[in-house]
Amino acid sequence: MSNQFNPRDITWLAFNERVLQEAMDVEVPLHLRIRFLGIFSNNLDEFFRVRVAGLKRAMDFKEKYITESFYQPPTKILQNITEVVIKQQQNFDKTWKKIQVEMADENVFIKNSKTLNAEQKRFVVHYFDEMVESNVIPILLNENSPMPYLRDKSLYLGVAMRTKQFQYESKFAIIEIPSRILGRFVLLPSDDDIKNVMLLEDVITYNLPHIFSYFGYDEFEAHCFKVTKDAEFDLDNDIKTTLAQKIEKGIKSRRKGKPTRFVFDKAMDKALLEFLIRKLHLTKKDSIIPGGKIHNFRHFMEFPDVFKAYKKPVERTSFDHPDLVGRRVTDVIQKTDILLTFPYHNYTQVIDLLRESAMDPDVKSIQITAYRLASNSKIINALINAARNGKEVTVMLELRARFDEESNLGWKEILEQEGVKVLVGIPNKKVHAKLCVIKKRVHNKTVQYGFVSTGNFNEKTAKIYGDHLLMTSDRIIMADINKIFNVLRKPKDNIMQALKGCKKLLVCPEFMREKIIHHIDKEIEEAKAGRKALMIIKTNSLSDRALIEKIYDAAKAGVVVKLIVRGIYCAVNQKDFKQKITAISIVDEYLEHARVMYFYSKGSEDIYISSADWMTRNLDYRIEAAAKITQKNIKKEIKDLLDIQLSDNVKARILDKKLSNQYVEGDKIKIRSQIETYRYLRAKEKV
Repeated sequence: MSNQFNPRDITWLAFNERVLQEAMDVEVPLHLRIRFLGIFSNNLDEFFRVRVAGLKRAMDFKEKYITESFYQPPTKILQNITEVVIKQQQNFDKTWKKIQVEMADENVFIKNSKTLNAEQKRFVVHYFDEMVESNVIPILLNENSPMPYLRDKSLYLGVAMRTKQFQYESKFAIIEIPSRILGRFVLLPSDDDIKNVMLLEDVITYNLPHIFSYFGYDEFEAHCFKVTKDAEFDLDNDIKTTLAQKIEKGIKSRRKGKPTRFVFDKAMDKALLEFLIRKLHLTKKDSIIPGGKIHNFRHFMEFPDVFKAYKKPVERTSFDHPDLVGRRVTDVIQKTDILLTFPYHNYTQVIDLLRESAMDPDVKSIQITAYRLASNSKIINALINAARNGKEVTVMLELRARFDEESNLGWKEILEQEGVKVLVGIPNKKVHAKLCVIKKRVHNKTVQYGFVSTGNFNEKTAKIYGDHLLMTSDRIIMADINKIFNVLRKPKDNIMQALKGCKKLLVCPEFMREKIIHHIDKEIEEAKAGRKALMIIKTNSLSDRALIEKIYDAAKAGVVVKLIVRGIYCAVNQKDFKQKITAISIVDEYLEHARVMYFYSKGSEDIYISSADWMTRNLDYRIEAAAKITQKNIKKEIKDLLDIQLSDNVKARILDKKLSNQYVEGDKIKIRSQIETYRYLRAKEKV
């Protein structure tokens, strides 16, 4: 039989459904349920900006090629997307209504312009006068003028105005909600035991008679809407244009992106709705989605802290790695490897290593990659400090990190002003590897140490992203990292040959894929010989056709295949598998982000931690790196952590053909892997 696959984009929507499940789960603390609604909304925004936009562009290409790439024709996928998203939006609205009831039980209320008491009305008028009015620019709409530019990610208030005398003559206007400047939430005067919150758009709605007083209207209808646009941009091939200039040009071009989704309050004035759809040149083929009153729910990830005191469980706190307590990180990792697992371990120990290196007179150079950085990055501050102390600092700064391009351009300017050498990568290849190498001279000898990570060097996201970081002074790993930086510093025509020399790092493009296939083939040989064959893969996404087909070959041969995939999952169990694939997804308070590969390998147990997902873009079009784990205690620790996750029967969902997101059935003993991971790692302090 022919192999079957689930389309990548439909499986991504199934992942976002799992996020929504967390918001629906009454066992999840209320403030986190609101946050999950915000995450769901933010995810969906990005999905339409990138994936839906890409599908629409893909419709212009040859159908056979595109169908092979997407596993289904784009037109069929887009139709399916609309159906799924509308259903999810309905569940979202129901969930939000239930959450508001629970908020009321805690005396937390979201007020609108019609539910204010006298004191709150005075406050809202004063707040508008003092804070809001100068940031509000109403734009009147008419048939004879072009539609004004609407910004992606912004929220708009669509206003229909009329007078009591002329009920059937309406004037339309739009107002951009200035949440970027003022935030989305306003705390209103309330009794001590009550918390009242008002959304900024409702503050503006209450003041509409003042805003439009010049025109003499006395009736107003105002409802929110937003437009999601195509966020992709193509880098041109003008060799005279620097990469930084190309990126800047691409950011500006996003203003011209075509709308990929129009979401509106279903109670919006019908004439205004028809006007907006017509002026935005939307058709039935576009995603026109009716919704509830509140949009741009992503802001709810930052909902005010107005709930009853929430006592964070001890299992949700970070702690220092026991081998680093009271010791210099530099001294420890020159003697033994250290595996940090975030957010259970404190990220400060990574920053401590860089700070130590910045002040160490024997350190001569630091080389590090950067993809997404914290807004006030302590990593960057430590590197600047090193440069000021005379170290040779090189930062590979990926300017094409999606939606972080503008931020990284800013970091480039800051770093170069401080004398840091900034590399911007290789044409047509993003640098996604997470690497650092530090060199020092001690007694006329060069000593090297550093780290390899599965996640970004970002102390903010390290508090909520589950990742691994290997601190090591392994000479072969350090030599491999240096080879990668040599390629990044002086890209050669044959970069593949230069990267092929790496011995302990599996490097993309090309060679990581080759090695993965090699490992799977070895397991297949063992299974066919009747011996134990096992592979465990943890990744964010699994969509690469060649690797999925290789997994199918393994399952047909009888290899035990266990997969932990947070997001996109295109594989499907086939009828002719001798050993069915076990595949789960874990969605919990922390974002599962680590990539790990385990192969039984005749009992030698080959284990890698990696920056790369099993996606074609990562394996063929990015510079990625996976580090082989050789220290026995760390190999055991990683295997134990994988086993804990595979035992999860609280937050694990089964990944199947129907994308039903059924929870793994629990035994008498409940195992919530993130809680058990904390306990496992904390217990090592006592050993």
